This record gives sequence, structure tokens and C-alpha cells, in this order.
Amino acid sequence: MSDIKIKVGDTIPQGTFTYIPWTPELEDHSACGIPVKLSTDEWKGKKVVLVSVPGAFTPTCHANHLPPFLKKYDEFKAKGVDVIAVLAANDAFVLSGWARFLGLQDKILALSDPNAKWSAQLGLSQDLSAVDFGTRTKRYALVIDDLKVTYVGVETERVVSVSGADAVLAAL
Repeated sequence: MSDIKIKVGDTIPQGTFTYIPWTPELEDHSACGIPVKLSTDEWKGKKVVLVSVPGAFTPTCHANHLPPFLKKYDEFKAKGVDVIAVLAANDAFVLSGWARFLGLQDKILALSDPNAKWSAQLGLSQDLSAVDFGTRTKRYALVIDDLKVTYVGVETERVVSVSGADAVLAAL
């Protein structure tokens, strides 16, 4: 894990993600929504839980990683979390579809990190070309408080442990 560049106490690098804000109209699946930009600057003064997955709809991410964050949403809010976001290298339309499928609504933002460019600045991208995925984000979680990192959990195996909802809640 020596390639990890981000650590507790660091200020996150500025970044811009795309996402499709949830609206009730998206629920009938006849509309795709319009991607908008979100800058990390919008997190100034906020406590953010950022969970990163290698891909939407992939087995571990879809079944084991993200759903507990939604299930424990109220626990995160009770601990002062202002924003919960999931980050992946998928495009904003795929992430919006995944968010609708999981029922995230406006509770968890589904942010696109194209080509894992922002994650690469943190040392948290990976080349999954061997399985035809290209460059993706690693499986990780960050707690960010006023743009400063207070928790870093990066998975080294194909499991969810240090980046999972329970580990992040325990770190808050």
C-alpha cells in the first residue's frame, strides 16, 4: 500500500465530479437526468463520508459495500455527517441508474470520478485492464472534515472491512 498518497491530517486535493441529482421524476426510468458538477470546495465546513467502489453493479460493491451505508444512513447523520457520497470511475448516467436501483434517492450522492483521475491524486486508483475494466478507483473510504482527512480505510483484499459502514461509523 506504499502507493497511497493521502493520510490522516492531509487536506484533500481540489476535484470536480459529475453526478445526476435525484429527483422523483427519475424514479419512473423514462428520464435520465442531466449531469451537473460538484466541486470538493463545496465540502468546506462539512463532514463528508466518501466511499469509493471499483464499479457500480459489480458484485461486492453492489451487494456488500454500499447497501450498509444506506441502511445506516441515520446513524451517520446522528454522528454529524453532512454528506455521504459514493465515488466510482463509471459515468454519471451509470451511477445514477445504480443509485436509483439501490434506492439511494437524495441520501447518498453517486459521484463519477472519470478514469479515477481524482483518486489517482490520492494514490487510490488501480489498473483493472486485465479484466477489461480499465482504470478504476480502489475500494476505500475517507472521512473528510472541513476538507481535512480524519479517516482513511483502503482495502487490500477483495473484501469490505476498513472501508465498510461499520468501520467508518466507528471512526466518527
